[in-house]
Amino acid sequence: MTKYINISFLLIVSLYGASCKKDSAVSSVPVIKFLDVNSTSIKEFKDSLVLRFEYTDADGDIGEDNPDKNDLFIKDRRLANADYYFVKPLSPPGSEIKIKGIISVQIKNTFLLGTGNSELTQFDIKLRDRAGNWSNSINTPNITITK
Repeated sequence: MTKYINISFLLIVSLYGASCKKDSAVSSVPVIKFLDVNSTSIKEFKDSLVLRFEYTDADGDIGEDNPDKNDLFIKDRRLANADYYFVKPLSPPGSEIKIKGIISVQIKNTFLLGTGNSELTQFDIKLRDRAGNWSNSINTPNITITK
């Protein structure tokens, strides 16, 4: 009788385990989350901004070996075009591992566009992986630039 109960128990546990499937539809699109900026008030041409954000990528294909490929998009909302930055590989080449970390970017020489004494802006940030997938877009809080 004990053998029968043990076998039945193992069979039930096995069937339950087989019915629980792992989520095989893990997204390979990078996800970023804004963390902070070193200052929300800077002097033009003097102070630098340091933007920090967290990244997560299920297959670890963020970053390039080729320094001519720029996959980090940062756009000053006052300007028509974004600046692109190089990101070195964040996992070993050829691996497919989940990665998570923090990226810090220093933006130098921010300046006033108009003739006033101050301007307000925000920066939009996106990250592209080697497969060409763009992350979600995040933005900074308001940044005041003064003379």
